[in-house]
Amino acid sequence: MINAGHTFPKTERICARKDISALLSGGRWHRCGVLKACIAPGGGDVSRVMVSVPKRLFKRAVKRNLLKRRIREAYRLQKDILQGSDTMENRCFDILLQYNSADIASFDAIKDDVAEILRRAVG
Repeated sequence: MINAGHTFPKTERICARKDISALLSGGRWHRCGVLKACIAPGGGDVSRVMVSVPKRLFKRAVKRNLLKRRIREAYRLQKDILQGSDTMENRCFDILLQYNSADIASFDAIKDDVAEILRRAVG
């Protein structure tokens, strides 16, 4: 059975063009390992995320989709980092996770980078 905290529903994804442009214009960029992230305070009830793997780095869709699945899974397993401690108020963020390396990284490396980015968002 899947833990209720480890789901990734549609409400936690950034899809609308206006939301994407607001994130890119008002967010702060961070770099960590093979990932770049744009983080902005969110206005909704939950933190939302968007994953991007540039076509200029990986021409084949199979490799791009593999990396996007790995990044989404790493986020799904660690999104509780965004909740922070019990004394901290529940803040929501909009996050763009962009893969930024010409090599295909392992899931463990991606998971570590996603965790570091989520800690930076909270901290």
